[in-house]
Amino acid sequence: MNATGQRSAGDSAAGSRAGDGAGLTVVWAVVDTDIGPLLLAATDAGLVNVVFHASPAVRDRAVERLGSRLGTDPVEAPDSPLLAEPIRQLKAYFAGERRDFELPLDWSLISGFNRQVLRELASGVPFGTVVGYGDLAGRVGQPRAAQAVGVAMGANPLPVVVPCHRVVESDGGIGGFGGGLETKRQLLALEGVLPQPLF
Repeated sequence: MNATGQRSAGDSAAGSRAGDGAGLTVVWAVVDTDIGPLLLAATDAGLVNVVFHASPAVRDRAVERLGSRLGTDPVEAPDSPLLAEPIRQLKAYFAGERRDFELPLDWSLISGFNRQVLRELASGVPFGTVVGYGDLAGRVGQPRAAQAVGVAMGANPLPVVVPCHRVVESDGGIGGFGGGLETKRQLLALEGVLPQPLF
Protein backbone atom coordinates (compact mmCIF):
# COMPACT_ATOMS: atom_id res chain seq x y z
CA MET A 1 0.00 0.00 0.00
CA ASN A 2 1.24 3.47 -0.72
CA ALA A 3 0.87 6.51 1.48
CA THR A 4 -2.20 7.60 -0.44
CA GLY A 5 -3.96 4.40 0.64
CA GLN A 6 -4.49 3.04 -2.87
CA ARG A 7 -2.66 -0.28 -2.77
CA SER A 8 -3.09 -3.10 -0.32
CA ALA A 9 -1.41 -5.97 -2.13
CA GLY A 10 1.24 -7.62 0.00
CA ASP A 11 0.10 -6.18 3.31
CA SER A 12 -1.17 -9.47 4.68
CA ALA A 13 1.94 -11.33 3.53
CA ALA A 14 4.13 -8.81 5.31
CA GLY A 15 2.01 -9.12 8.42
CA SER A 16 2.16 -12.92 8.45
CA ARG A 17 5.95 -12.80 8.19
CA ALA A 18 6.38 -10.52 11.19
CA GLY A 19 8.01 -12.34 14.03
CA ASP A 20 9.22 -15.43 12.18
CA GLY A 21 12.06 -13.70 10.33
CA ALA A 22 12.13 -16.40 7.65
CA GLY A 23 13.75 -14.83 4.63
CA LEU A 24 12.86 -11.34 5.82
CA THR A 25 15.24 -8.55 4.82
CA VAL A 26 15.26 -5.39 6.94
CA VAL A 27 17.57 -2.54 5.96
CA TRP A 28 17.97 0.83 7.63
CA ALA A 29 19.75 4.16 7.31
CA VAL A 30 19.81 7.51 9.10
CA VAL A 31 18.97 10.55 6.98
CA ASP A 32 19.58 14.18 7.98
CA THR A 33 16.48 16.38 7.61
CA ASP A 34 15.21 19.81 8.64
CA ILE A 35 13.71 18.22 11.77
CA GLY A 36 16.86 16.33 12.69
CA PRO A 37 18.08 12.84 11.82
CA LEU A 38 15.43 10.30 10.85
CA LEU A 39 15.99 6.56 10.88
CA LEU A 40 14.30 4.87 7.93
CA ALA A 41 13.85 1.11 7.78
CA ALA A 42 12.43 -0.96 4.95
CA THR A 43 11.63 -4.56 4.08
CA ASP A 44 10.99 -6.11 0.68
CA ALA A 45 7.34 -5.14 1.19
CA GLY A 46 8.07 -1.43 1.70
CA LEU A 47 8.98 1.23 4.22
CA VAL A 48 8.31 -0.23 7.67
CA ASN A 49 9.59 2.33 10.21
CA VAL A 50 10.50 6.00 10.57
CA VAL A 51 12.08 7.11 13.85
CA PHE A 52 12.55 10.73 14.96
CA HIS A 53 15.67 12.23 16.58
CA ALA A 54 17.86 9.29 15.54
CA SER A 55 20.90 10.03 17.67
CA PRO A 56 23.23 7.02 18.10
CA ALA A 57 21.45 5.95 21.32
CA VAL A 58 17.95 6.35 19.82
CA ARG A 59 19.09 4.60 16.64
CA ASP A 60 20.53 1.63 18.53
CA ARG A 61 17.35 1.17 20.59
CA ALA A 62 15.16 1.49 17.49
CA VAL A 63 17.18 -1.07 15.52
CA GLU A 64 17.13 -3.51 18.43
CA ARG A 65 13.37 -3.08 18.89
CA LEU A 66 12.77 -3.49 15.15
CA GLY A 67 14.81 -6.68 15.05
CA SER A 68 12.89 -8.04 18.03
CA ARG A 69 9.50 -7.18 16.51
CA LEU A 70 10.30 -8.60 13.08
CA GLY A 71 12.40 -11.55 14.21
CA THR A 72 15.48 -10.72 12.15
CA ASP A 73 18.63 -8.61 12.36
CA PRO A 74 18.23 -5.25 10.57
CA VAL A 75 21.24 -4.30 8.43
CA GLU A 76 22.55 -0.76 8.01
CA ALA A 77 22.43 -0.24 4.24
CA PRO A 78 22.07 3.42 3.19
CA ASP A 79 22.67 2.48 -0.46
CA SER A 80 20.03 -0.27 -0.51
CA PRO A 81 17.52 -0.05 -3.39
CA LEU A 82 14.81 -0.61 -0.76
CA LEU A 83 15.67 2.77 0.79
CA ALA A 84 16.51 4.78 -2.33
CA GLU A 85 12.98 5.98 -3.09
CA PRO A 86 11.96 6.70 0.53
CA ILE A 87 15.13 8.78 0.97
CA ARG A 88 14.56 10.63 -2.32
CA GLN A 89 10.91 11.40 -1.55
CA LEU A 90 11.63 12.56 2.02
CA LYS A 91 14.35 14.92 0.79
CA ALA A 92 11.95 16.31 -1.81
CA TYR A 93 9.25 16.76 0.86
CA PHE A 94 11.54 18.75 3.14
CA ALA A 95 12.76 20.79 0.15
CA GLY A 96 9.14 21.80 -0.56
CA GLU A 97 9.14 19.87 -3.84
CA ARG A 98 6.74 17.04 -2.87
CA ARG A 99 3.36 17.03 -1.13
CA ASP A 100 2.45 13.35 -1.31
CA PHE A 101 4.43 10.21 -0.66
CA GLU A 102 4.04 7.44 -3.21
CA LEU A 103 5.77 4.57 -1.47
CA PRO A 104 4.96 0.95 -0.75
CA LEU A 105 4.40 0.62 3.00
CA ASP A 106 4.90 -2.45 5.15
CA TRP A 107 2.21 -2.25 7.85
CA SER A 108 3.40 -5.29 9.80
CA LEU A 109 4.37 -3.28 12.91
CA ILE A 110 0.77 -2.24 13.54
CA SER A 111 -2.62 -3.92 13.38
CA GLY A 112 -6.31 -3.69 14.29
CA PHE A 113 -7.89 -0.32 15.06
CA ASN A 114 -4.54 1.48 15.00
CA ARG A 115 -3.81 0.28 11.47
CA GLN A 116 -7.34 1.18 10.34
CA VAL A 117 -6.99 4.73 11.67
CA LEU A 118 -3.53 5.22 10.18
CA ARG A 119 -4.66 3.98 6.77
CA GLU A 120 -7.53 6.49 6.83
CA LEU A 121 -5.10 9.22 7.85
CA ALA A 122 -2.70 8.32 5.03
CA SER A 123 -5.40 8.32 2.37
CA GLY A 124 -7.80 10.98 3.62
CA VAL A 125 -5.88 13.90 5.17
CA PRO A 126 -3.81 15.58 2.46
CA PHE A 127 -0.85 17.96 2.68
CA GLY A 128 -1.76 21.36 4.10
CA THR A 129 -4.83 20.17 6.01
CA VAL A 130 -5.51 18.97 9.54
CA VAL A 131 -8.14 16.77 11.18
CA GLY A 132 -9.37 16.51 14.76
CA TYR A 133 -8.93 13.32 16.79
CA GLY A 134 -12.71 12.93 17.06
CA ASP A 135 -13.25 13.63 13.37
CA LEU A 136 -10.74 10.96 12.43
CA ALA A 137 -12.45 8.53 14.83
CA GLY A 138 -15.74 9.25 13.08
CA ARG A 139 -14.20 8.54 9.67
CA VAL A 140 -13.46 4.96 10.75
CA GLY A 141 -16.92 4.48 12.26
CA GLN A 142 -15.93 4.97 15.92
CA PRO A 143 -17.01 8.57 16.70
CA ARG A 144 -16.48 8.16 20.46
CA ALA A 145 -12.93 6.86 20.06
CA ALA A 146 -11.01 10.15 19.97
CA GLN A 147 -8.75 9.04 22.81
CA ALA A 148 -8.03 5.75 21.04
CA VAL A 149 -7.11 7.74 17.92
CA GLY A 150 -4.57 9.61 20.03
CA VAL A 151 -3.10 6.27 21.11
CA ALA A 152 -2.96 5.16 17.46
CA MET A 153 -1.08 8.34 16.52
CA GLY A 154 1.44 7.65 19.28
CA ALA A 155 1.89 4.10 17.96
CA ASN A 156 2.42 5.22 14.35
CA PRO A 157 5.52 3.39 13.06
CA LEU A 158 5.68 5.59 9.94
CA PRO A 159 5.47 9.25 11.05
CA VAL A 160 5.86 12.00 8.43
CA VAL A 161 4.98 9.53 5.64
CA VAL A 162 1.76 8.56 7.46
CA PRO A 163 1.11 12.13 8.64
CA CYS A 164 0.11 11.95 12.31
CA HIS A 165 1.37 15.54 12.62
CA ARG A 166 -1.85 16.57 10.82
CA VAL A 167 -4.05 15.37 13.70
CA VAL A 168 -4.90 18.18 16.14
CA GLU A 169 -7.30 18.98 18.95
CA SER A 170 -10.81 20.10 17.98
CA ASP A 171 -10.50 23.27 20.06
CA GLY A 172 -7.56 24.44 17.98
CA GLY A 173 -4.81 23.08 20.22
CA ILE A 174 -1.89 21.38 18.53
CA GLY A 175 -2.30 18.10 20.46
CA GLY A 176 0.47 15.68 21.33
CA PHE A 177 3.19 14.23 19.15
CA GLY A 178 5.67 11.41 19.55
CA GLY A 179 8.41 13.45 17.94
CA GLY A 180 7.85 16.41 20.27
CA LEU A 181 5.65 19.47 19.84
CA GLU A 182 8.38 21.55 18.23
CA THR A 183 8.81 18.91 15.52
CA LYS A 184 5.04 18.88 14.98
CA ARG A 185 5.04 22.68 14.64
CA GLN A 186 7.90 22.51 12.13
CA LEU A 187 6.07 19.95 9.98
CA LEU A 188 2.81 21.92 10.06
CA ALA A 189 4.74 25.09 9.20
CA LEU A 190 6.39 23.32 6.27
CA GLU A 191 2.92 22.43 5.01
CA GLY A 192 1.60 25.97 5.46
CA VAL A 193 -0.81 25.14 8.29
CA LEU A 194 1.11 27.16 10.90
CA PRO A 195 3.31 30.22 10.48
CA GLN A 196 7.01 29.46 10.07
CA PRO A 197 8.86 29.70 13.38
CA LEU A 198 10.85 32.89 13.88
CA PHE A 199 14.05 31.06 14.81
